[in-house]
Amino acid sequence: MWLEYNILMELSPKLKARLKELPKEPGVYFHKNRDGEVIYVGKAAILRNRVRQYFQSPERKDPKTRALVAEIDYTDWIVVDTEMDALFLESEMIKRYMPKWNILLRDDKTVSYVRIDMKSEVPYVSMTRNPDDDGATYLGPYYGKTPILRSLRILRKIFPYYDKPYTGKKTLNTDLGLTPGIEVGKCTPADYKRNLRQLISYLKGNRKALIKDLEKKMYAAADAGEYEKAAEYRNQYFGLKGIGTKIVFSDKEFLDISNDRALEDLQDLLELKKPPVRIEGYDISHQSGTNVVGSMVCFINGTADRTRYRRFKLRRQQNNDPASMREVITRRLKHLNDWGKPDLIVLDGSVGQLDAVRDVIAEAGIPVIGRDKSGDHSRNARVRLVIPENTEDYRMVELASDSHIAKLIARIDEESHRFAIQYHVLLKRKNSLK
Repeated sequence: MWLEYNILMELSPKLKARLKELPKEPGVYFHKNRDGEVIYVGKAAILRNRVRQYFQSPERKDPKTRALVAEIDYTDWIVVDTEMDALFLESEMIKRYMPKWNILLRDDKTVSYVRIDMKSEVPYVSMTRNPDDDGATYLGPYYGKTPILRSLRILRKIFPYYDKPYTGKKTLNTDLGLTPGIEVGKCTPADYKRNLRQLISYLKGNRKALIKDLEKKMYAAADAGEYEKAAEYRNQYFGLKGIGTKIVFSDKEFLDISNDRALEDLQDLLELKKPPVRIEGYDISHQSGTNVVGSMVCFINGTADRTRYRRFKLRRQQNNDPASMREVITRRLKHLNDWGKPDLIVLDGSVGQLDAVRDVIAEAGIPVIGRDKSGDHSRNARVRLVIPENTEDYRMVELASDSHIAKLIARIDEESHRFAIQYHVLLKRKNSLK
């Protein structure tokens, strides 16, 4: 035990100095080994307290945690506004870096999803560990159940919902105003679903847009003389305004990790004027030229923002990825004003795809790169970037698999591929039923 204690407490000078700099704010921390590899990602309500716990009272820790601590050579962190921000950011960073010790120290039981089946006549909100392919809406995954439940309890006062299958019977929650009150004639199933869509919108990170929408509806209902409905919108509007930043599910107006090392490295590699805050990734999916679809995923400050994802059903069904990519990009660039303008576009493909879209993207003044995987979509596929130079040339850059840029590009590419496949399978299933 004494030998083990000495190993744990013999911290490097740079790590000791680093621990003294730990802030008291919430955030996400990154433990790294001597090679600079991220070996563990965690969240904390108070970074200083949580991170220092790793290096205190080793005799109380389990063998796996002691082994992790013995491997830590340095620690980084990102400060965020709220504990909920940290929860979301932790989930995103684990997906990006896939740290070995997160896999060793966690099991699947710690991952939670919010499930809402909007196809049901009277949906209910629940938590689950294993999402099914049942058509329900799943939000997550979240690495921690308690903060989600606590946040849902707050939101339930603004958007009442059922947390169990609907029976039509009055309960204590009915009297407390925590259900929509269909069972007592307070609202209709249609009204309830409308409120649930607003809840889902909030959980997806559309807080700012939702508040504006509720304000418009409040005034419109009042002008139309629908005072009960106006009062309902008013309560929801001021309820969300009152929450402020207490709870945030991936709300990018509060989540700012612009000091992400990957973004700074991308700026240097591509010689950009500033780090790329908004990065969009594109992919094409089809089966021998049928059910051809395109996907657009959006990463804000290095994290996935699913509220800005878009999918495209190709007008021309063909087995020609470069031509399909051109159609997708051309259609997307028509929405620069309403969807926003990306700081960087990442294509799933090499010179062929880049050649097909280079002129239209250049006209829009947006940097673009491709990722050449030679058909390998596995997580361990190499990260080889194809970067346009001059007017016709390209530069090939092979990235170290453990570099911050490689991890980010692989994450964007994996997400765009997943989103494209998901839409392709959906269309294929629909067409098979015709």
